[in-house]
Amino acid sequence: MTRGYWFYGLIGGLAFLGGWLLFAELPDWGESERERPPSDTATGQIAHGTPTEATLFYISDDGMRLVGVSHNLTQLADTAAQARAILEAQLAPAPPPLLSPIPPGTQLRAVYLTERGDAFVDLSEDITLGHSGGSLEELFTVYAIVNALTSNLPAVNAVQILVNGQEVDTLVGHVDMRRPLQGDLSWVVEPAAQSKVNVREFSRNS
Repeated sequence: MTRGYWFYGLIGGLAFLGGWLLFAELPDWGESERERPPSDTATGQIAHGTPTEATLFYISDDGMRLVGVSHNLTQLADTAAQARAILEAQLAPAPPPLLSPIPPGTQLRAVYLTERGDAFVDLSEDITLGHSGGSLEELFTVYAIVNALTSNLPAVNAVQILVNGQEVDTLVGHVDMRRPLQGDLSWVVEPAAQSKVNVREFSRNS
């Protein structure tokens, strides 16, 4: 009888000790999980500040096509901020011998993104006042901006250009801009070898 009590007492003591050790360690486990920063790799997101590339669009030196050129940018966490960075790069001077499709002096006033994937790009009136007026040139201007966003941002499906915060029918009378436009790469060609060399030099100097 005494031996039986001793045996059960030993089992009970070991169970108590095991339970105490288990619960004593649990706060440390929970704390370590709370303090561990989320992994960018696990979430599938690109870390803020990571170098990335965006394709920008310029007019070929013969004036007949748009040329897609890779441009180095910094990855931003916010899609609207990334859209602004892409557009500001697109509005900057073109790398020679390519030509900018954007009239000189054009400023980006604002970018608005909707949940359904439309982007509204508000530009200064220089985009109309400084435009040459040709139908092909207007097409290049519009689709350089539209393609710059739709090609580089999966969240953007279509783009509508505003001038001084107002909707416009066209820029200079040719391309219908009364609704958001989807990207169109039918006018885009790859840059020639010489153009690629100059683009790299331009990127290093800018």
